[in-house]
Amino acid sequence: MRSSSKALDMTALTLVVIGAINWGLVGLFKLDVIATLFGGMESWFSRIIYAVIGLAGLYCLSLYSKMSQERYTGDQSVTDRDLDRDHYQNLARSGDDH
Repeated sequence: MRSSSKALDMTALTLVVIGAINWGLVGLFKLDVIATLFGGMESWFSRIIYAVIGLAGLYCLSLYSKMSQERYTGDQSVTDRDLDRDHYQNLARSGDDH
């Protein structure tokens, strides 16, 4: 479950970066790469790509809450809930020793 979520996060982030680069090129050079590659801005295929990138942007809003809830340590992510559970388990064990 964790790896599929991470793959979705990376895919969405990649799409958002592609969209941002495309918007940067539109702003700087009036060059819409997506429209150029896929048949113009009015093409149904271009519109689907724009919609997918927009949906990826909306999905990436959820990454803010994930980042605030998790601390990334290498390949593992540890949530505050996991840290609290471990803390209380360690307290319970130390109480058993005394």
